[in-house]
Amino acid sequence: MPESERIKKWKKTRIVTPEKLAVARQVLLDIKAGKGVLEAARSKPMPDGSIISKAGLVAAYNEMVESGQLAAETPLLEKIRMKPVRTLSGVTTVTVLTKPYPCPGKCIFCPTDVRMPKSYLPDEPGAMRALDHEFDPYTQVRSRINALDSLGHPTDKIELLILGGTWSAYKKDYQEWFIKRCFDAMNHTEDHQELESKSLLEAQSENENAAHRNVGLVIETRPDEIDPKELVRLRWLGVTKVQMGAQSMDDEILLANKRGHTAAKTVTAVGLLRAAGFKIVLHWMPNLLGATPTSDRQDFGRLWEQVCPDELKIYPNQLLANAELYEVWKQGQYTPYTTQELIDLIVDIKPSVPRYCRINRVIRDIPSNNVVEGNRRTSLRQDVHAELQKRGQVCQCVRCRELRSTKVEGGELANNDLVYQAGGAEEHFLSFDTENDKVAGFLRLSLPGHTSPDTGFTDLIGAALIREVHVYGQSLPVGSEQSGFAQHSGLGTKLLHQAEQIAKQKGYKMIAVISAIGTRKYYLERGFERGEYYLIKKL
Repeated sequence: MPESERIKKWKKTRIVTPEKLAVARQVLLDIKAGKGVLEAARSKPMPDGSIISKAGLVAAYNEMVESGQLAAETPLLEKIRMKPVRTLSGVTTVTVLTKPYPCPGKCIFCPTDVRMPKSYLPDEPGAMRALDHEFDPYTQVRSRINALDSLGHPTDKIELLILGGTWSAYKKDYQEWFIKRCFDAMNHTEDHQELESKSLLEAQSENENAAHRNVGLVIETRPDEIDPKELVRLRWLGVTKVQMGAQSMDDEILLANKRGHTAAKTVTAVGLLRAAGFKIVLHWMPNLLGATPTSDRQDFGRLWEQVCPDELKIYPNQLLANAELYEVWKQGQYTPYTTQELIDLIVDIKPSVPRYCRINRVIRDIPSNNVVEGNRRTSLRQDVHAELQKRGQVCQCVRCRELRSTKVEGGELANNDLVYQAGGAEEHFLSFDTENDKVAGFLRLSLPGHTSPDTGFTDLIGAALIREVHVYGQSLPVGSEQSGFAQHSGLGTKLLHQAEQIAKQKGYKMIAVISAIGTRKYYLERGFERGEYYLIKKL
């Protein structure tokens, strides 16, 4: 198949000239000898007076390792890698957006732009990339992998995050095509032209052994789109994690903001997703029409009483000119919280977040020029943490306790089992933690009870469910090991064994895991077998 212009465009971004490489080699040797990165780069400027970029240094590092001029050294690569935090959670996230398409929701706070899928703005970082690629899934994925590669990040374990309006509202043939093309892009190798598989199943099968394996597939939808039939559809597509906008657990607030569903619907949807083994990410919005800081504090508590999400995105409502709420504000019937009111609110609620939940975000990355009135700071998380420190308080959410780049040895870790009830199931959050309470790895085990909803999956009849296995630290290539790093040190296998023992003691005869396409091999090597939609193992 001839290469498209968009494919040619992103390939051009890979070019590093011989002149740049020559300078980068010299700078790299100075860094290896002990100089700081910036000091070394400044001491050997480019012919035009500029300094070599980190992408240039990474390119030179890869070339010198391949030619044998330099031994592969992780500490050296870590020094020149740009934004290492991007892969410190153990996987590399690639975000893509679907094309503009009508959303069934009529929410008054949601921005509308004909160029974008509902709720997105064209100058948001991820949206800008999607618009530049005309929402083509293949080139979005390839360009992002290329960019991460050039900055020295490992890209063999990809969590694919598909954003854009309400996924379940898109036509089914578009959904299938979009995900197939994403898999084609992950299956792409340098010696191939643009790939196009014959079917989604073929692309998924290829990805089990691909250079860029999919270790998680995330979509976003609405609670009123989730039913047993949709669960089957999502599993067939390869989805492992679902993001949903709960927004509020107060029916009056939901009605005032024309959300289009009740809090009870959110509870039902979360229960179904949990019973089917999905990881659950909810969005919660303080400062909706009709809410107050006091009512938001109360509403936040309902999340842990009624739904217990695995992850949460706190998206304070932001007043935008292209949303219906703007007209309500002009009539004097809505008042956005100030930045300080928001900080105080989030500081008050964040310490109450359970240890099993990860707070992914505390503000949406909307450029401040779009905000009409109210908070314009996108660094709200840093502001909140600074205030928590002043108060002598800490947040115990998973994100705040991630191991990240800290090196540990297995003997230093404590094995913990946090048990809680949610959606008719007994949940076990199994973790390995350091002495200073950093999470090195965890597993989410769900033991369905008699009140758990019936999903209709034959794979899950009488089975305990492993909903997530995650080991932290800088993402390392598949099959590699490195002393002191949590990844590839056997923590995942130990957690699996512990989950199996708990399930067996509780009387379960089988255990199932909701595996991403690229992690099937990992579980198959540990005694699991292929079911219809899950990998299963008899106890």
